[in-house]
Amino acid sequence: MSKTQENTKVRGMFRVHLEEDGKIVGDSGWHENQITNLGFNNFIVSSLGSISGSAYIAYAALGTGGAPAATATTLSGEVSTNGSGSVVRAAVTAATSSTSKSLVNTATFSSSNSFITASANISNIGLWNISGPTTASGTLFAGNTYTSSALATNQNVNITYTINFS
Repeated sequence: MSKTQENTKVRGMFRVHLEEDGKIVGDSGWHENQITNLGFNNFIVSSLGSISGSAYIAYAALGTGGAPAATATTLSGEVSTNGSGSVVRAAVTAATSSTSKSLVNTATFSSSNSFITASANISNIGLWNISGPTTASGTLFAGNTYTSSALATNQNVNITYTINFS
């Protein structure tokens, strides 16, 4: 009798663009992500079983710190507005790819929404569940770091974050 073996891998990739006056002025390039332990448990395993506590990706966050560890529950240096101290998360739009094995999440942090009130050096990104755009709670699904970029208050940040299953 032969064994049937199936291996499934989850791999995420993200890209961050800084935009000013409709032109791309900064590009992180594509980077691989780090899925957290709670990301695997709450977003993938529990969702497949429709288990209480399951979550789905709803927001993206930017930060000034390093990569989250597998056990991370926060994004290091998550960007907040100077006046209120509230975190600033952008709602993601999700769509499947043409291969149906990828989930593509996109979001824009718009300068017209004053998501930052002073220049900042952003260097990490994370995906969150339904905690809300100004709440520092929720579950971190995945994130990682990239080369630090100087972000001015008149710039937008566009992100694409793809989760591939193979």
